[in-house]
Amino acid sequence: MEAFVSFLDSAGEGMAPWIDTGKFPTLVAILAYAAVMFVSQAAAKRGVHIPIRRIAGLDALDEAIGRSTEMGRPVLYVPGIDEIKEIQTIYSMMILRHVARKTAEYGTDLIVPVKDSVVMAFAEEAVKQGCQDAGRPDAFIADNVRYLSNEQFAFCAGVAGIMNRERPAANIMLGMFFAESLILAETGYESGAIQVAGTAKQHQLPFFVAACDYTIIGEEYFAVTAYLTREPGLLGTIRAADVIKGIAIALLLVGVALATYFADVEGETWFTTFQRLYG
Repeated sequence: MEAFVSFLDSAGEGMAPWIDTGKFPTLVAILAYAAVMFVSQAAAKRGVHIPIRRIAGLDALDEAIGRSTEMGRPVLYVPGIDEIKEIQTIYSMMILRHVARKTAEYGTDLIVPVKDSVVMAFAEEAVKQGCQDAGRPDAFIADNVRYLSNEQFAFCAGVAGIMNRERPAANIMLGMFFAESLILAETGYESGAIQVAGTAKQHQLPFFVAACDYTIIGEEYFAVTAYLTREPGLLGTIRAADVIKGIAIALLLVGVALATYFADVEGETWFTTFQRLYG
């Protein structure tokens, strides 16, 4: 093995090593994660139950839609401001389909402002599919999926205008947000709407936490999507992440224990010092 590693490190005169042997732990971690993920996905596809803890933000979605129905006012859903290639936007489209199904079941209007023309096409399809899932294809209103502007703060102003003019009883903001997050959250708070927000963008979470009734924080955002869709790929990914985290924590604890046990201070280890003092 040592000869093989030496060959890789010295391969090609004047050339960089083929493999950086110092990164083998990273390779092992990636392979372990991939193995657990594929096994979990296969188990989910076979029908094995993979439990996901229900979180408050998920319950809040149904509560917000129910409140809008009782008040006879629309639901506003903002899927973030990034492009469809952004993973948070893709997840937001999945959640939008669930929200559209619920609003169609309750007969409540759903307004979806978007910043990107491609996202608009995906949002229209998500809302349409949600209405069909509810058995109410007639509930789909194309004009309620609105392209406002591809400029960040022009879009923000447009959404704030919808909040003030049409007075939605529930504001749901899920996706990638940037500097506009505080403006949207404050405007929604001033309008008196119940607000559910979520993002994996850590810099914007404090604003949502301060101004919204419910906030889906970080990885919870992706767990919500997996819970709603029950997609085997999503379930497997979440389970794999949890397993790897557990393994990492266990390795850290073992490492701390071993480092403490074999620590060499002034020629003595922790164990020999303990024996000398208390043995």
